[in-house]
Amino acid sequence: MKNIFSENMKMADLIVGNSKLLLMLPRFGMDLGFGDHSIAEVCEKHGVNPQFFLMICNVYCNDDYTPSAEDIKSVDLKALVSYLLESHKYYLHERIPHIEEHLNHIIEACIPKYGHTLRRFFDEYKNEVVDHFIYEEKNVFPYLQQIVDNNVKSDYKINVFHENHTNIEDKLLDLMNILIKYLPADVFPKERIEIALDINDLSADLMSHALIEERILIPFVKTLEA
Repeated sequence: MKNIFSENMKMADLIVGNSKLLLMLPRFGMDLGFGDHSIAEVCEKHGVNPQFFLMICNVYCNDDYTPSAEDIKSVDLKALVSYLLESHKYYLHERIPHIEEHLNHIIEACIPKYGHTLRRFFDEYKNEVVDHFIYEEKNVFPYLQQIVDNNVKSDYKINVFHENHTNIEDKLLDLMNILIKYLPADVFPKERIEIALDINDLSADLMSHALIEERILIPFVKTLEA
């Protein structure tokens, strides 16, 4: 499928028309206040390859988009790993703590039956996310660098990662069900709606993150291995 965005588009128009990309901008070191500058101009200002930026945007905004083989070959490894690491930091140090802080208020107001269940589901989810990211940072990313340096030191292959690439957002659905279906109606109803929206946004963002790994990272590494 062809790119749905182009370098000549105004960056502000891109973001206004696709608000979910707001979450992605800090991972490229980009701040708001684009004026009428094009995507190419903003990327140049921040030292970002515009083709790579658009590839991420396309995957982020369109579940049916798959980069072409030529697009994959043009990927810059350093930029890709940097983007993924910044995504990890965002999830671990911003979004998850934000949800946990508000969730703690609800847990404290619940009877133990519900509070313990919420805590257990959230802790299991958080641990799964942490383990997922640690695996990538300790195994996958160093392996990529070894390939680029032509100094592969193990029998590790990207297919190992591919075969074990799990959806870390699944447990978020369990949390949503508890918040929406089972907690008594009088337990922080407004805050529960806010947390449910936050969880929904995080789930969507994690799905986009997984697609980036499935459709850019894994095919790119396979070309390097070949």
